[in-house]
Amino acid sequence: MENRVYGVLGIASIMANWNADFSGYPKTISDGTIFGSDKALKYPMKKMWDNEGKKVLYIKSLRFEKKKEDTTLVPKSLKERYQDLFSIDSIEKSNTEEILKNLFQAVDVKNFGATFAVAKNNISITGAVQIGQGFNKYEGSIAEVQQILSPFRDETKDGKEDAKKGSKKAKDMETGEELEGDIAKNSTLGNKIVSNEAHYFYPFVINPIAYKEYVDLNITEGYTKEDYENFKRTALVSATAYATNAKEGCENEFALFIETKSDLYLPNLSEYIYFSKENGKNKITISCGSLLNPLKDRIFSIEIYYNPLTTILDTDIENTEIYNIVTREKI
Repeated sequence: MENRVYGVLGIASIMANWNADFSGYPKTISDGTIFGSDKALKYPMKKMWDNEGKKVLYIKSLRFEKKKEDTTLVPKSLKERYQDLFSIDSIEKSNTEEILKNLFQAVDVKNFGATFAVAKNNISITGAVQIGQGFNKYEGSIAEVQQILSPFRDETKDGKEDAKKGSKKAKDMETGEELEGDIAKNSTLGNKIVSNEAHYFYPFVINPIAYKEYVDLNITEGYTKEDYENFKRTALVSATAYATNAKEGCENEFALFIETKSDLYLPNLSEYIYFSKENGKNKITISCGSLLNPLKDRIFSIEIYYNPLTTILDTDIENTEIYNIVTREKI
């Protein structure tokens, strides 16, 4: 593959928490604007590839660790993950060339690159796929805090002290019933924090010649058309497919893919996308026609994916193929 690809991926979060900070609230920058990190978008993609049986290196995996008579569950180290993934007894017996060839067999490394500092190896691979931060474009987003009640009491010292002091009303996390008094104070309280509604738009760029030096060294065949199609397929559905408690309510709602000549360099396209509400529907406005239309002789294809049942699309880009993001049918 020689063509560059520019685009934007849109994620909707309805009564969910797409990317929380350490306080549990949706991540924000200093002015309060909600955003999602690139890691939040990459993780569901890696999880989907892992579930499909593809080799994924940078994902959490667990093992049992025995200490005297105790057995605990701990995350594997990068070294352990690498050795298990590639069925290697000891990485110390591998040379750098072998390690590089193995790394490029991992689908997440092939797309996003890697930093691999293990066993005297210090390898840094800049990924062909670069994803920026996804900013929420919906001005009506607010954080909702739901108080929930566990069916179990807290046996810790702090829990017992809280029980002595009494408790405010709480909600049973299993039934949703409002509880108060002794029933509430004798059980464990917790919070679930979500956004009422948020719409994140992530810019990305794919530079297939990023691995040119590794191709010259016969380490990899480079970033191929098959690699791009695999990324594109996963990018369109992975957020919807990844349904945890906090992520249920998050889904892929928009995608823009622009395939260009290798010498065309475009700015961050998410800056040209706006989100609003109109007649009870979502409205996504794309206003980069004045930028892209004069470059049509250097652009091979422009594809837009969205859900016409929930969203109104307003775009000024010419020669665009538009698809239903759910059915993949052309609109």
